[in-house]
Amino acid sequence: MPIKLSKHAIKFLKHLPPKQEYQLVRRITELAQNPIAPDVRKMSGFDCLRVDSGEYRIVYSMRDDSIFVWLVGKRNDDEVYRKLKRMLK
Repeated sequence: MPIKLSKHAIKFLKHLPPKQEYQLVRRITELAQNPIAPDVRKMSGFDCLRVDSGEYRIVYSMRDDSIFVWLVGKRNDDEVYRKLKRMLK
């Protein structure tokens, strides 16, 4: 399944230290093989899925036979949800 990243996700990944960037890119790549893994959760209030990778959260949706990564951000940071709300309006 092809993966597409939003501008916000690409920008966030570029500003991470190499170790964390590699960890998140690997996890996003794994989603192509298994987009609904056991640790994936549906987000309440949004038509998106989320998965955690270390201290980061990946927010994505599946559409048109591809995976679209909306955001990547700190796991316990409310800013991720505020950004997502603005993006989906």
